[in-house]
Amino acid sequence: MIPGAWPCPTSDGATADEYALCFDSGRIDRLLIVPALFDEANRLRRFTVEVMRRLDAAGIDSILPDLPGCNESPQPLDIQTPTTWRRAMGAAAEHFRATHVLGIRGGAMLTPASLPGWHYAPTKGAAILRQLFRARILASREIGISESQDSLLETGLREGLELSGFGLGAQFLEELQRLEAIDGASVIDQEMIGGGGLWLRAEPGEDRNQADALAAVLAIGIKA
Repeated sequence: MIPGAWPCPTSDGATADEYALCFDSGRIDRLLIVPALFDEANRLRRFTVEVMRRLDAAGIDSILPDLPGCNESPQPLDIQTPTTWRRAMGAAAEHFRATHVLGIRGGAMLTPASLPGWHYAPTKGAAILRQLFRARILASREIGISESQDSLLETGLREGLELSGFGLGAQFLEELQRLEAIDGASVIDQEMIGGGGLWLRAEPGEDRNQADALAAVLAIGIKA
């Protein structure tokens, strides 16, 4: 497992070096993993890395890139949109010569349509937005501030909004509320993996059996 860098397109037509976690031995089979979004990305990162370890043992390279504006990214989050994120994942796929793609949860809305692949427990943008709104409303209530989803959406579409510590621009929110998973990928639902979804836990976690199961589904599909 090594850190890697890749040239990500920026809004001004230039590129910025973005970080990726790589199991890369230059093998033929190469899986790009588009991570879950926001808090779910944090909760699922250890699990994702464990899946990558198992794929490496099965002879499959895998790459987990940062989304622009997230984690170690040098780019600001508030100028990003789902469109720029999709473009970034396409650039990462090209740079790392990906042959397949996996989108995890909200990452399923950002996978390059040109690659064969899978969506693990995909969700919609509207569902993610509701989850972010609920967290904001509960946090505001604890300090005596009353907010509603309708008022937050109205404000967000006008001037952007901070949700769960993520500063999102108005254009991002406008696109997110109508975003759905990219067509064409095979869906891996949680029942196929077994157990409860790790994104539902309060803290980041992992599950050896779930990592084994997801890696097996992917390896069988990639090697078929």
